[in-house]
Amino acid sequence: MKKIFTLFLFSAFMGLNAQETANRFFYELTFKPKKDSAKLDKVMMILDITKDKSIYRDYTLVAQDSILKIQVDQMQKAGVFKDLSKSITMPKFSEKVYKFYPGMKVQYVERISSGFTPMNIGYNDDTKFDWKISNEKAKIGTYNTQQATTEFGGRKWNAWFTSDIPLQDGPYKFNGLPGLIVKVEDEAKNYSWELKGNKKVPNFNETTYIETISPGGSGGKVQEVSREKFDKTFTEFKKDPFASTRPLLKPEMLAQKMPGSDTTIGDMVKQQEKMLKDFFSANNNPIEIPATPAKVKK
Repeated sequence: MKKIFTLFLFSAFMGLNAQETANRFFYELTFKPKKDSAKLDKVMMILDITKDKSIYRDYTLVAQDSILKIQVDQMQKAGVFKDLSKSITMPKFSEKVYKFYPGMKVQYVERISSGFTPMNIGYNDDTKFDWKISNEKAKIGTYNTQQATTEFGGRKWNAWFTSDIPLQDGPYKFNGLPGLIVKVEDEAKNYSWELKGNKKVPNFNETTYIETISPGGSGGKVQEVSREKFDKTFTEFKKDPFASTRPLLKPEMLAQKMPGSDTTIGDMVKQQEKMLKDFFSANNNPIEIPATPAKVKK
């Protein structure tokens, strides 16, 4: 029995030590959301790097994860519905970009609805960045950096990387330089990322609490599709986020009130629909400029 107990303690100890630690890099993104406006916006993005991959995403909801957990727990205990959208800050960007080591497979992922269940769809981007490394050097924050240039997504980009951090990674899809990218921006400064700091994240879990408790959990595995099919599917979703859900919403269901609230399911659906449409219409200046279809000769 003593040996079994000792083995149990050893297994538990190994399990605790197997918890993954991530290196989290914070990038301040300054961007121009509207093509016809000079107004700039800012948001903090994060690049979480583990031993076998990195994950790039908006930090806004991640930063509020513990607060949201407390509010959901209170709501469940009280049995009273609360519209959490009124007490949290919504993100500016919804995508996640994964890079899988060591081959640096890049996967771009978005979350859409399929009936009542959210799902993750994504495509693999096999772009190989053709970096031109110059001799120009600069001090950015506390980092000694060197400049490199490339063309990607219909824009020309200037990047500054540091060989002091030997990670061939960076924000968004950018990768392939002999050191972590500290700053990268397009020539017209529509998008500009700058590294502002980093920290260790012990017991790292890439799935947020809200993703965990939402219908479908984290959305399950990513359904990989071609870039063309992804663009078509996501464009249709942005135009009408509730297209697949609406046929399932019967009048009697829409009339039901949320627990302990005068808000009906119909009211909540309208609020969610407006929120999603406002979110998607807030930015018409994408990072990657869609390619213009080639004209067919008659």
